[in-house]
This record gives sequence, C-alpha cells and structure tokens, in this order.
Amino acid sequence: MNPLMNETKWNEVRLAMYQLGHLSPQCRTLNVETGYLSAWDGEWFHHFQVGGYKTIEWVEIKVSSRAQFEAVRDALETVHVPGEKTEHGFKVMGYARNGVAVDYLTRFNMPLHPTAFGVG
Repeated sequence: MNPLMNETKWNEVRLAMYQLGHLSPQCRTLNVETGYLSAWDGEWFHHFQVGGYKTIEWVEIKVSSRAQFEAVRDALETVHVPGEKTEHGFKVMGYARNGVAVDYLTRFNMPLHPTAFGVG
C-alpha cells in the first residue's frame, strides 16, 4: 500500500466538509490495518479525527441531494485530493494498492448524472 494523504490533507477534507453546514455529508472509513469499515457518521468536527488519520485507507462520502453533491464535489476539488465518484457520492483515497492508478477529484471526472437524486 502506498500512502497518498497526510495529516494536513485529511484535516483539510475534515474542515471542508464541516464548513458545508447544513450540506455537510455523512461518511464512513475503512481501516487499512484491520479492515474495519465504520458506520456512517455525519459529525466531522470531532469524530472524523478521533484516533488520527494514519489508518484511513479511504473515506466514503455519502450525498443525498444534487445541492449536497455539488457542494461536496466543489469542496473536494478545492482541497485537491485523490479519489473517485461512487454510488453513494465520493471516495477519498488515503492509500493506493501497488500498481493501481488513482486520479484526483475534479468536476471534470465527477459530473452529475442528470437523473441522480431524482433530479433531471
């Protein structure tokens, strides 16, 4: 596994999600050491940083509306982090497996499908 993020970048993600206010999404993390997948949690100010960031293989961010999708997408693009769009919203990668290419999240590789969230 190759580390892609550091404490500063994870903290930028945490603060960006927290600052979205009522559009702040839920997230869950996968622990790179134990394989533990956390429950969905919407509290970014304290919970996300408990235990530090070194064991986060990835954080998946769940969005539930077009407005939330766009706000999260724009925030992730601003922070400039490695990841991908998922069925729930987004995944920010903390580590990459050897030989696996990872792209950075931008509005160009995260378009909003016209029928997503029942909006179209």
